[in-house]
Amino acid sequence: MKGGNIWLGLALTAVVVSVAETERVSRPKTYPGRVLVTCWSGWTDFEADAMRRVIDNFNRRQDKVHVEYLSVSGIEEKTMLATAAGVPPDLAGIAGANVPLYAYYHALTPLDGMCAEAGIKRSDYIPACFDLCTYKGTVYSLPATPATTALHYNRAVLREAGWDPDRPPRTFSELDRMDEMVMRKDSDGHVTRAGFLPTEPGWWPWSWPYFFGGTLMDKAGRITTDLPENVRAFTWMQSFARRYGSSQMQSFRQGFGQFNSPRNAFIDGSVATVMQGVWMANFIQKYNPKLDWAAAPFPHPDDRPDLAGRVIVEQDIVAIPRGAKHPREAFEFLKYLQSQEGMETLCLGQKKFSPLLKVSPDFYAKHPNPYIKLFRDQALSHNAFFTPRTPVWNEYQRELQNAIDKMNLLDPTPPKTLLAQVRERVQHLQDEVDHVDALRAKQGG
Repeated sequence: MKGGNIWLGLALTAVVVSVAETERVSRPKTYPGRVLVTCWSGWTDFEADAMRRVIDNFNRRQDKVHVEYLSVSGIEEKTMLATAAGVPPDLAGIAGANVPLYAYYHALTPLDGMCAEAGIKRSDYIPACFDLCTYKGTVYSLPATPATTALHYNRAVLREAGWDPDRPPRTFSELDRMDEMVMRKDSDGHVTRAGFLPTEPGWWPWSWPYFFGGTLMDKAGRITTDLPENVRAFTWMQSFARRYGSSQMQSFRQGFGQFNSPRNAFIDGSVATVMQGVWMANFIQKYNPKLDWAAAPFPHPDDRPDLAGRVIVEQDIVAIPRGAKHPREAFEFLKYLQSQEGMETLCLGQKKFSPLLKVSPDFYAKHPNPYIKLFRDQALSHNAFFTPRTPVWNEYQRELQNAIDKMNLLDPTPPKTLLAQVRERVQHLQDEVDHVDALRAKQGG
């Protein structure tokens, strides 16, 4: 696979540097009578503090294993590099979307056997959260903190525009109508306020097909970028560039402040509604605690009420890299993390919801997000979805983003043609993956 060769080439050319750094950050320490387990993740600030509390609790309650935590920037790349160099950490926290890539390159330790021994099973979890830890039926990781998305809306701006703030848009036609009511322009015709923009913040451009009943990959593993539902979704997305004007929309967005700042476009009222994750409440509370806001399920097509409650599920996961020195001891910590106590300590500290089906009333009573149950209940919906489970997802996203950029710039090429071109390019990569997987299956590994 072309993308795979890039990964392997990167690992081989950077191996000298990565080994030196890895040895520095994972140099063995002595804990008499205990096995030292190293744990890497990309969490910082209060999210890292939450993981440290879980680790401290684990280290105190037993005397066989000592877990040492390290916050690592560029965690995805450095974990892959360290694994390729033969010096991985014992535990690594990565994004659930990347499990297929790591699994395909045998960079993760399969956990089915250890899960069976520990009594850890899919029925203990929100299904989507457990499935994000697998690839082709094999468990390669276990959940950490999940997240879902919702429509966040500024009640004051909607009220000012004449929209009932107690009834947020429920369908796409309502969302479009609300946007037209809220949009404001100055005397020179420059946009000064928007109701909704698909490009703000633009973190999930791949997701629009799913809200319209489409998919980017079918159950047989075929790339389906240009399905009719997908074309409909991206045509809707493109309608905002036509409504505002492509250059006007770009100029308006250039005036937005950084996401993590008081000038965040939603926090300062420049955009009245956004699709955002469970973490958005943290930024509102930090930068504009007086903001009159609420969250609701994202709208659905008017003619598809069966798609009500469609929602993106994302998740940080914890895995044992292939070649870890202490996989059994690392799994002992993973078992504790999957307990109700361990998981609620982590998820409450990171201000997210638990991936476990069993949740204590105290967890919700202490949670600072007033809509935490909404985010959690959405993950249980049969309309929950996540990124396609393929090792070529990073390449797929890049190709799709190129097509989306052209649509937002009002390229004359029809969306259907652009999407068909993406399918053709990505299908070649997926065919190579399928070929390799078929060979491995014949060889028994």
